[in-house]
Amino acid sequence: MAEQHDSELQTRVADLESRLAFQDDTIETLNQLVTVQSEQLQIMQHKLKLLGQRLQQLQERSDDNDNSDPADDVPPHY
Repeated sequence: MAEQHDSELQTRVADLESRLAFQDDTIETLNQLVTVQSEQLQIMQHKLKLLGQRLQQLQERSDDNDNSDPADDVPPHY
């Protein structure tokens, strides 16, 4: 009876060790994925900031052009 109990215990410990190894591997894989996604997110945030700045510059130029004096414009027939 004691041998059967030891055998069951060894089987359960081996199963737990196997699960732990699988979970460790899964956690490491997920950690790598999160790290890559974090880097990608930082790059996208930087690009979005640059696009926002560029859009603001274009809007400011457009506003400056809209405020020009129509008397300074050359008529279309020239």
